[in-house]
Amino acid sequence: MAADLDMNEIHWLMDMFNTVDVGLVVLDRDYKVCVWNGFMENHSGLLPSAVKHKDLFDLFPAIDEKWFRSKSESVFVLKNRSFTIWEQQPYIFRFKNYRPITGKAEYMYQNATFIPLTNIRAEVSHICIILYDVTDIAVNKKELEDLNKKLEQMSQVDNLTQLTNRGHWEDLLKQEYLRTKRNEGCSALLMFDIDHFKKVNDKYGHSGGDEALRHIAKLLRSALRETDIAGRYGGEEFVVTLLDTDKEGSVVFAERLRQLIESSPALHKNLEIKMTVSIGLACFNHEFKDHERWIEAADKALYSSKEHGRNRVTSFDDIKNDL
Repeated sequence: MAADLDMNEIHWLMDMFNTVDVGLVVLDRDYKVCVWNGFMENHSGLLPSAVKHKDLFDLFPAIDEKWFRSKSESVFVLKNRSFTIWEQQPYIFRFKNYRPITGKAEYMYQNATFIPLTNIRAEVSHICIILYDVTDIAVNKKELEDLNKKLEQMSQVDNLTQLTNRGHWEDLLKQEYLRTKRNEGCSALLMFDIDHFKKVNDKYGHSGGDEALRHIAKLLRSALRETDIAGRYGGEEFVVTLLDTDKEGSVVFAERLRQLIESSPALHKNLEIKMTVSIGLACFNHEFKDHERWIEAADKALYSSKEHGRNRVTSFDDIKNDL
């Protein structure tokens, strides 16, 4: 009766070994495969008889051998378990993902446990690798991270113009203020708005006004360098931070932008919307005690442009002695 029970237990163990929903692989000291369960067979397409006593790296050349040996050697030598998670190493065995819920994943994400197996002399002669399919967890986490990135981006971008919104732009300006002050560099701040924008809304409606704002934003993006930071400050007002740019360079940029906008009307319902802009600029000055004083200086230059006829560029340096 006891013998029958032992045989039953062996049968149950073998049944569980081949049907359990985790991979079980046993390797010897030379990284030859000794045990290969049903999970590994199903996902690799290789029968246990086809892999037994074969070199693991010959069977699966895509395995990062250097990383795998380093991970395994610590188990052999220290006789301690070791773990790896998909964030560190997406997978050990590149198996296709067949889960319907996470069908977007190209391959199976895996966590793994490396377990030392000792012989009767208490020597670690083999290691067992338990492989867990964590594709659902990985994909859900990645989708959540992607969603959070999109939400973060949305919180930083003006919905109408797709430029940086006021809050985020001002945060970036504050960083640039501190960087320029620390490095004793030069940067410039431009503020401009559309002249008589109310007339645009009155004549073409708010949809025409929105199209005009999108058009200005498009022209602005076309004029920027990769390092420049443009934003919508509010209403019909826009801002640009020109990094590592002195007065001469910022005036050239501002004048080029002014001319571009004047010569490039927006198109709304087959009607041209002609616009001009008034621009104020302020170069960084150590006299500005914070980035807000920098904004105030550019705003005063903008006001001067509007006060003196609009459709022009004014530098704060040229008017500060008159204030």
